[in-house]
Amino acid sequence: MSDAHQGLTGLLDTEAIRKDFPILHRRVHDGKALVYLDNAATSQTPRQVIDTLSAYYEQYNANVHRGVHVLAEEATALYEGARDKVAEFVNAPSRDEVIFTKNASESLNLVANMLGWADEPYRVDRETEIVITEMEHHSNIVPWQLLAQRTGAKLKWFGLDPADGTLDLSNIEEVITEKTKIVSFVLVSNILGTHNPVEQIVRRAHEVGALVLIDASQAAPHMPLDVQALQADFVAFTGHKMCGPTGIGVLWGRQELLEDLPPFLGGGEMIETVSMHSSTYAPAPHKFEAGTPPIAQAVGLGAAVDYLTSIGMEKIAAHEKAITEYAVRRLMEVPDLRIIGPTTAEERGSAISFTLGDIHPHDVGQVLDEQGIAVRVGHHCARPVCLRYGIPATTRASFYLYSTPAEVDALVDGLEHVRNFFA
Repeated sequence: MSDAHQGLTGLLDTEAIRKDFPILHRRVHDGKALVYLDNAATSQTPRQVIDTLSAYYEQYNANVHRGVHVLAEEATALYEGARDKVAEFVNAPSRDEVIFTKNASESLNLVANMLGWADEPYRVDRETEIVITEMEHHSNIVPWQLLAQRTGAKLKWFGLDPADGTLDLSNIEEVITEKTKIVSFVLVSNILGTHNPVEQIVRRAHEVGALVLIDASQAAPHMPLDVQALQADFVAFTGHKMCGPTGIGVLWGRQELLEDLPPFLGGGEMIETVSMHSSTYAPAPHKFEAGTPPIAQAVGLGAAVDYLTSIGMEKIAAHEKAITEYAVRRLMEVPDLRIIGPTTAEERGSAISFTLGDIHPHDVGQVLDEQGIAVRVGHHCARPVCLRYGIPATTRASFYLYSTPAEVDALVDGLEHVRNFFA
């Protein structure tokens, strides 16, 4: 082991962890070892989750809640057991505050639509304002644009300081006002890696009676997530970034809000009674889970929560901080490389976006791929950030609990190969 890697060991046994992920042992492009650095888009799935999914389909597959046969009862127990696990994982006061969706985008859209249809005091209309930030994923921009267009509400946002990739909150009292109904922002940016100052934003929002929605998609996989400590009203995240299956997301919401707000989708399962004239709705969370839910995916997410919990979110966070600190240091050694966002490991996530001279990020990604190194290229569904920085796109490397310093070294060596390729 090189001296440069000293201090990165002992936080997690990455060698043992990597054995749990079959795909990490793949060979690509004529036998090159796969270096997977695209975890901010989708994490890989451990054997424990894969086995749980297989066992569900092999032994328990049935629709949930209304069946009285053994498979339905067992499937229901597994599905609702996953809800219990997620509630504990995020320290929710009640399991009934955990709503399963198909992804974080649906969770965010769910809240936006609820507020558009709500009665007072939650209704968003032409007399009210919606606040977001310039660093949001498109999933936390477009739903609010649609709501503003539909209701006539004014959409406002916090700007971005391109010098350090942080939000400019100097005008927080002018942006969040008595007219604000909802403030929706990302906890950790998927493109910049910026960890936002939750307490300051939430405090101001609640001072004026506004609700707060936090997009924790890039936080839930990487650090302890405590919805009570965040003091938000809603928190959204997704399963496929935290060792779980695709097709499953989570919305946590405060119980009293879920009771008062209207449903997003109508159909089976979310009803209490139905006549040809009117319907009444089941209590939360089922009020917001119309139709057959993502049963297997929820069960798989429960297994992913078990897996992450068994390792320890504090240990995962410490490991990633060390890897990110090492990666930032090594990347800054690469000539002509510019990190877009914070250039220290403090108060940032493990996704690092960068440009490399005048080489287009798509070309960087393609040449790295030929070496077996998987990164993400483009605007990462956060185009306003690229516009703010005056760049068309970035290359993004993102790390997780199984990432190693050797993979960081492979990335740096790969970037040197890219520079020579285009010299």
